[in-house]
Amino acid sequence: MSAQPRIAVRFRVDPVACDAYGYCAELLPERVTLDEWGYPVVDGTPVDGDLVAFATRAAAECPRRAVLLEAVPVRRQGQPGSAPDGDGPGGRNVPSVGGFRRHP
Repeated sequence: MSAQPRIAVRFRVDPVACDAYGYCAELLPERVTLDEWGYPVVDGTPVDGDLVAFATRAAAECPRRAVLLEAVPVRRQGQPGSAPDGDGPGGRNVPSVGGFRRHP
């Protein structure tokens, strides 16, 4: 019997929908800070463990529904296909327009 894969969530904010209420930063300060105008800055690290409940609440409490959660599988170190720190070769994330892409 194989162990169930752990699930984490990717926490994102829709910058067009956001009106800088700041609830997300108040409920999830481990991943969200506010810029000088009060808009959220998300660190991009997947949220897992006990913080998933806080991320879910932040999404539910956002008055503009600007917080988006995406489920992402969490790979354990040493599993086939797992990179040390990121998606690219040697664990490097390679920047591209509109976010990060997998390195060929």
